[in-house]
Amino acid sequence: MRILLPTGRVTEELVRRAAAGFDADVAITGELASFLSPAQLLSLLRSSGNIYDMVLVSGMCTASFQEVEEECGIPVYRGPRHAADLGFILPLVREIELSREVPADELLVGRRRKEAYSRIAKCEHDSEPVFEIRGVKIGNKSRIKVLAEIMDAHRHPDILRAASSFFEAGADIVDIGFGFDATAEDVKRVFSLLYHIDGPLAIDSQDPALIDASLFRVDLILSLHEENIGVIGHQVAQASCGAVVVPGKKGLDDNIRLAKEAGIKKIIADPLLQPCGSGFVESLCRFKSYSVPVFFGAGNVIELFDADSVGMAALLAGMAYETGASVIFCSEHSDKTQGCIAEMRNATDMMALMENRPYPKDLGIDSFVIKEKRRRREPPLKYASVTSALTMPKEIEYDPCGNFRIGIEDGYIVAVRNGRAVRGERWQDVLFTLLQEGGVSLMDHAGYLGAELYKAELAIRFGRSFEQDGSF
Repeated sequence: MRILLPTGRVTEELVRRAAAGFDADVAITGELASFLSPAQLLSLLRSSGNIYDMVLVSGMCTASFQEVEEECGIPVYRGPRHAADLGFILPLVREIELSREVPADELLVGRRRKEAYSRIAKCEHDSEPVFEIRGVKIGNKSRIKVLAEIMDAHRHPDILRAASSFFEAGADIVDIGFGFDATAEDVKRVFSLLYHIDGPLAIDSQDPALIDASLFRVDLILSLHEENIGVIGHQVAQASCGAVVVPGKKGLDDNIRLAKEAGIKKIIADPLLQPCGSGFVESLCRFKSYSVPVFFGAGNVIELFDADSVGMAALLAGMAYETGASVIFCSEHSDKTQGCIAEMRNATDMMALMENRPYPKDLGIDSFVIKEKRRRREPPLKYASVTSALTMPKEIEYDPCGNFRIGIEDGYIVAVRNGRAVRGERWQDVLFTLLQEGGVSLMDHAGYLGAELYKAELAIRFGRSFEQDGSF
């Protein structure tokens, strides 16, 4: 297969190095590969006699090459966005179906991710669990299940929406928590509101009266021990509910035995994972092979550690995998743990791909949010002279068209002036609309708006607060 690789002078060396050993010609079309126009490519193909089977343009090109294809009969595909990635794409051009719209590197990542999730789904389908909770497999070779907690459910303004959002974020089981002030009537009311939800629900209470009030709908009880098994254990068994059993004065093994004697068939052992600095490693050593599936309480470890949750979720999921845990617990109690349910689900999905692998690397999915797995080494900039940037004056000239108040609401960027708002998900769309409507007359104001709107988009993307004119 003969390939034409149009590129710019800036990336010529990188492209030639990647093309070595392939039946590919490199053509320089200007300074930057992304500026390639359909007319330039058409001229290039005509002069070459249309001898190519494929053209691979820069993934940064925004032009349409449909007319070039129609005239020359040669398919024009998007290559990678960065020339440094071309060496990874060229060996695969016969194996993957390239796109005319999506850059090849993005396409390849998307394909690998899709294949990874297909493998997870197949493994889960083929797995034989110890038992199921409302259709969710628990134990053996099934995927580690994410259990997400909603605290103080009896005081929540929209418990149905909260539970649904946790399932949508990736939770397999949603745990409904009740404070010490909750009553049996509160529990009945909350579970009545959640009665028709499809996913399995747990109750987080050790109070037999509250547990009893939930048995008409609940699927899993957190937590049973020697002081409440004798009171509520038989009712839990009769309702065919599962139970998470914790150690007490008798110890975990003894309490598991008590739960079995009460007739409970679906038992999960919780050795109680302690926060870092309060016996984390010692408690981790208590995780062993029990006669029942094991519960891994990652939630308090993350909540009581001032560090970004995404990395902690990944590492704790790895620990849960190595200790043979079947269920991992997490929550989004505080601002710093918002998004943790999705992060933990992603981390447990990574663990589901670990079979026959020595470590969770190159799986097709990852937990990178800020850092890159591999930095691209682009060619250095070339210039003949340089001017140091001037300090922007603190006193600015106000735009005669007026100023905008910028904020974020429900995942949208909002720009408001004179009681009218422009709302969008992308900063460039909001800025384009403001410019199209004649709302900006000064260049420095346009630059300012671009910076603030982009900062607002970053705040949404990374779950941070936004303050106009403040630092990100």
